[in-house]
Order: sequence, then C-alpha cells, then structure tokens
Amino acid sequence: MATKAFSLQDGNLNKTTIKSARAREYIDIDLLFAERPSGDIYKKKEAAAVKQAVKNLLLTSETEKPFNPTYGANLNSALFDLDTNYEPKTISDLIANAISIYEPRANVLSVTVNTIPERNELRATIEFEVINIGEVVTLELNLARLR
Repeated sequence: MATKAFSLQDGNLNKTTIKSARAREYIDIDLLFAERPSGDIYKKKEAAAVKQAVKNLLLTSETEKPFNPTYGANLNSALFDLDTNYEPKTISDLIANAISIYEPRANVLSVTVNTIPERNELRATIEFEVINIGEVVTLELNLARLR
C-alpha cells in the first residue's frame, strides 16, 4: 500500500506538521457464498466490491435494513407507480442521491433510466468512478414487478 504525506504550513510548532494518508483496499465477501477449495469463501476486491455494494444499495427498500430505516434507494416502490408518479429523471435522482449518501467509495458520473410502464419495468445504467483507484465502472440494473 502506498503512503502519501501532506505538510501543514501553519507556523505552530506545538502541533504535528505532517499528516499521512494510506490508500485503502476495498474488500467485501462475495454474496454468492461459493466455497473455495480451501474451505473459505471467495472475496470481491476493489471495483468489484464497490459494484456489488452499489447494486445491493439500489435493490434495498427503505425500512428493510434494521436500525437504519432510511438506507436504500426504494426503487421497488417505483415499479407500482411508473405510469403516474415516477418519470425517468425522478428515478435517476433517487439512484444518484442514494449512492452519494450511502456509498462513499463511489462517485456517480451518469445515470440513465428507461421505463416501461405497461410492463412495470425499469432499466437503469449507472456509471460511477471508484474513488480510491479511479476506475470507471458501469452497472446495469433491471427491475421488473413479478405478477
């Protein structure tokens, strides 16, 4: 891991004048829970970990996460009202807002939403940059109401 040093030129000798920051490695467990030959489970690293976290955030409805009732993008509720209350701009704002609040590792670059009201379906393409490594990731998300 790389260490960067920043110098503070404040003129006060009683304070520390050098701060350091380390680049963090993003690691999450793979939610498929596939077993490795060693008996452990697979891990997702860097961009794959952030992509999985963003997808889970967007698929989570509000009040679904215990002790954090506002967590999630609440996109499932939009599926029932696509023809009346939700326009693509409103849904893209919901997505961008949820990512900016709950996923500090991602910087949203663009969100494109296509709705199909007669089938209660929406398709979103989210393009974001992983903060630590600068990699641009595209996530395609399809949501449809089951009958």
